[in-house]
Amino acid sequence: MRNIYLKSGLGDETYGPPFIFEDDDGDNNNNNTINVPTLKSANQEAREGVFSSIDELLGKTLIDPQSIDVVIVTCGGFSPSPSLSSLIVNRYNLRSDVKTYNLSGMGCSSGVLSIDFAARVLRGSRKVQNALVVITESITLNWYHGENRSMLVTNCIFRVGCAAAIMSNNPKLFKRAKMELVHSLRTHHGADDSSYRAAIQEEDEKGNTGISLTKDLIRVAGVNLRQHIKILAPRVLPLTQITNYIYSMIISTLLPQSKFKPMVPDFTTAFEHMCIHTGGKAVIEQVSRVLKLSDEVTEAAKMTLNRFGNTSSSLVFYELAYFEAQKGKVKKGDKMWMIAFGTGFKVGSLVWKWIQDSTQDYDNPWNDCIHNYPLKIW
Repeated sequence: MRNIYLKSGLGDETYGPPFIFEDDDGDNNNNNTINVPTLKSANQEAREGVFSSIDELLGKTLIDPQSIDVVIVTCGGFSPSPSLSSLIVNRYNLRSDVKTYNLSGMGCSSGVLSIDFAARVLRGSRKVQNALVVITESITLNWYHGENRSMLVTNCIFRVGCAAAIMSNNPKLFKRAKMELVHSLRTHHGADDSSYRAAIQEEDEKGNTGISLTKDLIRVAGVNLRQHIKILAPRVLPLTQITNYIYSMIISTLLPQSKFKPMVPDFTTAFEHMCIHTGGKAVIEQVSRVLKLSDEVTEAAKMTLNRFGNTSSSLVFYELAYFEAQKGKVKKGDKMWMIAFGTGFKVGSLVWKWIQDSTQDYDNPWNDCIHNYPLKIW
């Protein structure tokens, strides 16, 4: 695990679940015993992240909990009963007619997918105006205690994180909003066996359950990213980029013997800022190769991986916070692209347009460390 961790791109200030540092009595663990994750510790991890995120969100937006019409919670590896959405309804005394949804098993892309889901619900009804989206993951019950290398990787790169957002179609809230969602795209590549099995939960030879990240994962990510951007590109790129891309595709098709490769569209002509999936060092490098992105463009992804690790479904929102923590970085009218990968294999994109200049919130997770970044670690 140490060898994997040292090559991962993670720093020394990421956050792990409490059970790792406690013995069975809840005291600091100063011996060499192996801590066993429990339902109690998983609930503690979930409650701490979810409640603190929602409390701060409601405090900043001044949204009355009684005005929330929809609650969407995504947590890939923890699905208690009652559900996490029921926990939120109980905690914040939401209306009896509130619609609640729980997403699970959708991997690191589920944060992006849940925002897309909320947007579709809001577009489909004028009576539904405010959706609370909570994006979290459970490290506790997904900790792997075996010795299979492909399963040990998750222990080394996945870390605790949570995000919450209010999505609204209420015109009265437009000027108070940070961003407007202008495009979203979800592609599912699970029909291909190698894509489906690239990251999968299973038991090792000794019966220990874990998430196996296969050696084929990086290749699968690259192949499916190319398929995804073929659909996304015509929707977001300037006309000149689209024309050049189509021309190169035609030439490569008509003259296969020339070994002419289609051009890679320059997505920096469409977006001022990019939040790229921080699944790990190799994933960021693969996205950078496929899209031919500079170090400056991938800076947010690299720094987020270093500071917070792979927080799964919430990872692109920690990158969003990185941009916000840099005063004057994001301007009104700027467009931001979020892209994330998930098990199955899924790719999700969100395109945002900033309604106002970004500000550094009092609860920005980068507040205590942004002065140390960017680091030259790669």
